[in-house]
Amino acid sequence: QVQQMESGGGLVQAGGSLRLSCAASGSIFSIKFMGWYRQAPGKQRELVAAITSGGNINYADSVKGRFTISRDNAKNTVYLQMNSLKPEDTAVYYCYLDLGAISSWGQGTQVTVSS
Repeated sequence: QVQQMESGGGLVQAGGSLRLSCAASGSIFSIKFMGWYRQAPGKQRELVAAITSGGNINYADSVKGRFTISRDNAKNTVYLQMNSLKPEDTAVYYCYLDLGAISSWGQGTQVTVSS
């Protein structure tokens, strides 16, 4: 079983920054894929950024140049540095882990960007 602890959400003004963290613990052998998704009210959940165990990174077009994903393999932790935040970034952000045999979602953390 895998547990995930997300942190770093909150309320920020447009143009501000936040850093999200997701620390995994439990029965972890290897994490193949770590990603951040978000879901705004009335919208589908979407991929924001993802990083594989090999270091390949993908970003949604809407966050390229503003967000940076990174991971600390020793700590089984993935980070999302969010800069130049916009009101349209407001959503619940979820951490997603692919451990091969199983996958796991975090509980979500609210990010609210005021104009």
